Amino acid sequence: IPEGLNSKEIAELFIKEPKFKYFSKNQFIKIATPYEGYLFPETYLFLPNVTAEDVLAVMLDTYKKKIATISEEIVAFKRPIEEIISMASILEEEGRVFETRQVIADILWKRLDEKMPLQVDASVVYLTGKADGNKLTSDDFKLKSPYNTYLNLGFPPTPISNPGLDAIKAAISPTKTKYYFYLTDPEGGFHPATTYDNHLINKAKYLD
Repeated sequence: IPEGLNSKEIAELFIKEPKFKYFSKNQFIKIATPYEGYLFPETYLFLPNVTAEDVLAVMLDTYKKKIATISEEIVAFKRPIEEIISMASILEEEGRVFETRQVIADILWKRLDEKMPLQVDASVVYLTGKADGNKLTSDDFKLKSPYNTYLNLGFPPTPISNPGLDAIKAAISPTKTKYYFYLTDPEGGFHPATTYDNHLINKAKYLD
């Protein structure tokens, strides 16, 4: 189960395997969605008779064991675990490498603290169900939903993906910078900016 999938995507993985005859996609989505963000991505071995309830229990137990390995760092960071996991779920989608995620974490924690909207494309991708940010339209960013971080302050109501340990570590070890904006070009290049004007220049240069 790769990092960054949501509960619906995890359910899709299971129904693609014909051996899992007792696994219910709809049941898993129903019981797992409230735990979005805490379904730990890992390589699992399941018996053919595994049920949705079994999968959920194992994934949540794995989360507890993995998070315990960095419990001291989490306590030292002095933010609620719910916020940390929400941040990690965004970083999993917004950054490709650990160092980039650390810079994004710094930007987003600052925006959060200074009552600026997070404005992350990944939240709109989650909202629309589209495959990636490159397929978003201008209308998508206007959708009225608590998951639209362009229109609302703070985090979405739930994490938007299930992050791995690296993304969680990045969330609690942000790299201090002067940046407040960033974008990722179609080739995956990362372009931060200190001001909105500089961000618009980057946008015109790398996206338009």
